[in-house]
Order: sequence, then C-alpha cells, then structure tokens
Amino acid sequence: MAQVVPANRAQLYREVEQVMGRVPEWMTKMPDEIVPHFWGMFRSFDLGETKIPNKYKELMGLAVSGATRCKYCTLFHTEAARLFGATDEEIAEAAAMGGLTMMASTFINAEQLDFEAFKKEVKDIVKYVREQQAKQPQAQAQARPH
Repeated sequence: MAQVVPANRAQLYREVEQVMGRVPEWMTKMPDEIVPHFWGMFRSFDLGETKIPNKYKELMGLAVSGATRCKYCTLFHTEAARLFGATDEEIAEAAAMGGLTMMASTFINAEQLDFEAFKKEVKDIVKYVREQQAKQPQAQAQARPH
C-alpha cells in the first residue's frame, strides 16, 4: 500500500523527526515542490523494506556515491550500511566494486565499443558460465566415493 506524503512542511518535518530524530538541515533547504516527494521516496524506498534488503541498498548507494565522488552521500550510505549490519569488510568491498565498475565503464565508453557486439559477448559469457555451473554438481557427485 502506498504511503501518503504529508501535505505541509510542519507535518512532514514531524514525520522526519519521528523517523530520524531530527530534520537534516539540507532537507529544510529543499523547495516546497520537491521535499514531500523526496521524503516519500526516501522513506518508502531507501529506509523502507523492499525486495532488496536495506543493507544491500545502502552498499549499492555507497558504491554509486563513491563513483560520483559525493562525500555527503558516501558518508551517509556508509553509516546507513553499518546501521543495517554491514561490516567494514563489506563496506570496503562495495567501495571496491564501485571503483572496478567505474574503471571498466570509463574504458569501455572511451573505446566506444559496438554495443550490440558487447551485448552478444556478455550473453555468450553468461551462457558459458551457466553451463559450467551446471556441470559442477555432476562432477562433484561423480567424485564422491560410493
């Protein structure tokens, strides 16, 4: 069920304070037309329970904010990931994944690779790996003593 976004700032701020303990200063600077929609999405999607567990959403947010070089979002998503149970090792891995993805993305885009050829290659790689994964349980079963 969709949650209703409060219509006025005072009501919205009471809800934010109830959830977060305070209204962040940056949120008070948002235009009237934006803040209720931002809060609604943030509350329901970022903080809410969705199909992706909160810890993983925050680790994704960390990887993206590291790649976009936003120190504000990096700090927020790091602390939110910890809040939802992420370890220092998981945080480091998410940061490394963001960097690895950006490196490959930068190179592939700069090389201006043919997208259709790249797409076929990715699908072929996934097909091959799936076939190898399907063979592993069979090989393990055959290797066990009977």
